[in-house]
Amino acid sequence: MKYSKGPIGRLRLAGFVEGISYLLLLFIAMPLKYFADVPEAVKIVGWIHGLLFIWVVIALLNVMATSKWKFLKSLLAFIASLVPFGTFVLDTHLRKEELGAA
Repeated sequence: MKYSKGPIGRLRLAGFVEGISYLLLLFIAMPLKYFADVPEAVKIVGWIHGLLFIWVVIALLNVMATSKWKFLKSLLAFIASLVPFGTFVLDTHLRKEELGAA
């Protein structure tokens, strides 16, 4: 995957990395905690995911400011970051927007 250096490209990259960390948290770390009694997995992956989520929020705020997104569009992008696989769905829309702007 190739990401542009603009605000939308940075949001796409942040969303992709955060989405991967979310899936690791849900489907690897949490089962390790509850089925294998390894709570450290959630602690470590959870911290990483939390930092990446903050990166997504900052990138989203940057896109809102520079691309003049309306509140509803920004809200939907934020909600997508809360749903498993949501950032990947959002990425397809952002890629189209990015290509349309180029």
